[in-house]
Formats: sequence, C-alpha cells, structure tokens
Amino acid sequence: MGSEDGFLSSALTLITFLLIVLLTCVTGQYEVVGSPEPIVAAPGDDVILPCHVEPKLNVEALTVEWSDPDLKPDPRDRLKRVEYVHLYRDNEDVPDMKLETFIKRTMLFTDDLKQGNISLKIINVSEKDQRRYRCFIPKIKKSSKNQKSVKSLHSRCLAQGVFVNREDSSFTHSHLLKGLYLLRPQMDSQDLLEEGCHGVDRHN
Repeated sequence: MGSEDGFLSSALTLITFLLIVLLTCVTGQYEVVGSPEPIVAAPGDDVILPCHVEPKLNVEALTVEWSDPDLKPDPRDRLKRVEYVHLYRDNEDVPDMKLETFIKRTMLFTDDLKQGNISLKIINVSEKDQRRYRCFIPKIKKSSKNQKSVKSLHSRCLAQGVFVNREDSSFTHSHLLKGLYLLRPQMDSQDLLEEGCHGVDRHN
C-alpha cells in the first residue's frame, strides 16, 4: 500500500494539466495524425499538440491554420474574419491574425515542415487554454495534379483526461472532454460535468 500511496501522491502533483489530442483525417492517400498518448504538464509548462501528414509531404509553401473551431467571428466585422491560434502563410507566421491570448506563445517547427510536421507548441499553458483546437491545411497545390481527390487536409481534435475524485481519491477517466482541459486542484467529476463534459465513468 505504501508504494501505491506514493504513486497517488505523485499523481496528484503531476496531473494538473492533462491532454490527449487525437488528430486524424483521411483525404485521398494522405492522413493527418496526432498522438494517442496523454501529454501531462503543469500550469506554466510548454505543450506540443502533435500533428503531421502521412505519408510525408512538404507543406513548407502551404498555409497551415491552427484555430478554435468553436470561436465565432465578431458580428461587427463585415468580413466575418476569425482570429487564429496560429497561422502560417506564404512561408512565414502571421501574428497579426492571432488571438491575443496566443501572441508570442505559439510556434510551428518550421524546419520540419518539409517532412509534413505541423505540430504546434504552446508556451506557458494556463486555464485560458481550455478549448478545442483544429489543425487545417486549406490547399495541397503540388499534390492536386497527381491526386485529384486531394483538395485539403484537416483534422478534428478530441481530448481525454484523467482527474482525481475528491471523495475517495480514485482516478476517474473521461472518455471525451471538449478540448484542452487544465485539471485544477480538487477538481472532480461534477466540476467537469458543469463545464460541459460528458461520458464520465468512474474506476474504483
């Protein structure tokens, strides 16, 4: 029991920010894939949202969009523009179109774009980062000549999480949370349900 208590104590310390991002979308022969493994961090840490193209495809000259799919355009904006979590266009980042909360906090691995790696790094995570993330490549210009069905690559992000039940200290697993979730100290299943999560099962 001593080792189990020690593990639980360590878990209580570590599981402050838990993320599982599953990214997948098939378009023709190409697939955008993310890691099925959890990413554990604490507020203030940096996280990477994994996303890459299979088979490898040079996307250096393409537009890469990371956005919040639940974000609505400002009704006062005649052009109905939506700001991005991160936007890469014309071989460079476009900071002017980013959400204010992500300015100077996100980056692509530009040296790896030739290999189809479009993972996003978010620096200094906080509770404000609780949201869904969408990775999108609007056009595949070089591939369209040979792959007629390839018009775009995109993916939908799902997140799963683990948190501790304050009543009996057992771990509870949520099959599906709506996006990135920071698990605050003493957060339980009721807290998650009140925030719009569903499919919560308890494991004693």
